[in-house]
Amino acid sequence: MRIVLVEDNAALAQGITYRLQDAGHSVDRLDDGRAAEDFLRSDKADLVILDINLPGQSGLDVLRSMRARGDTRPVLLLTARADTDERVRGLDAGADDYLVKPFEMQELEARIRALARRKLAPYRKTLRFGPMVLDLDARQVVIAGTPLSIPRREVALLEALLIAEGRTVRKSHLLEHTYGTGADIDESAIEAHLSRLRKRLKPHGIAITVQRGLGYAISVGADA
Repeated sequence: MRIVLVEDNAALAQGITYRLQDAGHSVDRLDDGRAAEDFLRSDKADLVILDINLPGQSGLDVLRSMRARGDTRPVLLLTARADTDERVRGLDAGADDYLVKPFEMQELEARIRALARRKLAPYRKTLRFGPMVLDLDARQVVIAGTPLSIPRREVALLEALLIAEGRTVRKSHLLEHTYGTGADIDESAIEAHLSRLRKRLKPHGIAITVQRGLGYAISVGADA
């Protein structure tokens, strides 16, 4: 799942980012309200974690703007204040959930899973392709009943390919889905991950093919 994190506390933002990436998600990280406003107008991430007290523009204003233009993505608000009035203002502005700092990372992850189950129309618990099933919550791949041990970066790549259902996916999109928008990662890193993933899937009759200048696609049988 792609998550946008808007948090100006650098240490907290880094901790959340690492935790979510370890769980197999890709994270786009911003630390300014105006930058978040601009980013969210065109980004297609699945869920937003939004601090209320931000430089440039408040998180509540960012949230109100999202809802005013019909953006229904789940939003989890973060705040250092636990008073009821602020929670009410956040929920009235259109937040789906609320978390008061300091919090445990386990609770953050649980709330994200709950929001995904309740709100994400495109989100599915599993992705299926031929004999393969990807459990999106457990980040576990099973082919014909046999679990495969696949590193989290390769699972993120596989997720992007499966969502496309056999259509060609651009390398730039695979990079963003795996590392987050704006990540300072060379595209050759994606090629290395794809090469290893291809080798894992080939014995099971599943192929990852390259369309020169276009991108990559997943298929069953022919080119495996």
